[in-house]
Amino acid sequence: MSGMPAVPGAASPHGTGRDPEPARAEPGEAPGGLDALAALGEPTRRALYAYVAAQDRPVSREEAASATGTKRSTATFHLERLVGDGLLETHFARLSGRTGPGAGRTAKLYARARRQIAVSLPPRRYEIAGEILACALEAAQRETIGVGDAVARAAEQAGWQIASDGTGLTELLTRIGYEPRRAPDCELHLANCPFHDLVARHASLVCTMNLHLLRGVLDQLGIPAQAQLDPAEGRCCVTITQPRRS
Repeated sequence: MSGMPAVPGAASPHGTGRDPEPARAEPGEAPGGLDALAALGEPTRRALYAYVAAQDRPVSREEAASATGTKRSTATFHLERLVGDGLLETHFARLSGRTGPGAGRTAKLYARARRQIAVSLPPRRYEIAGEILACALEAAQRETIGVGDAVARAAEQAGWQIASDGTGLTELLTRIGYEPRRAPDCELHLANCPFHDLVARHASLVCTMNLHLLRGVLDQLGIPAQAQLDPAEGRCCVTITQPRRS
């Protein structure tokens, strides 16, 4: 999509080789933020993370172990766990600073991951709103169209991209933060608005964004369902109605 950010479902190309470019957490992905933060509940792991994060350069496991008074094997275990949880990333370099024959083997180094982790309960996804609104504003300036139309179009494009990996509707809505709930009359109520704090001051704009984002999702998934504005206390302003089964 021209001008659209990478959002859930869009493939993230990765480099090849021993030290690939670290994956960037894309808006809408919400990749295990709670699990990642839970990893810091272990005191030794938290101390190692704090030391690595405080440095302005990647550090070796030996340095991290020495600085925190941890055995090398224990430090290695926890550092690798932090890498697995997306809190640290690895690099490879020769600590001698020399190159060529006799320069020695490369060492595995650790640095704080560039991945951003945000946790909110209930789920809030303001990065999605920010990307949609930024793209809408750029389109409105570039094409001299109304802001409302630009928001609707950008939101629908985002919905297409979010749903492009073919994930099922309920799983995808949960991942975005809508908390879908089955209701009578073939309706799917959305118990949470991922953009809740914006609604109080910008209800019309946010509801338009929600509506067209979800219409884009349904269109991309090829689901014969209707997203319509149906505001009610305690849930999202959009309801999804699916056809009755014969």
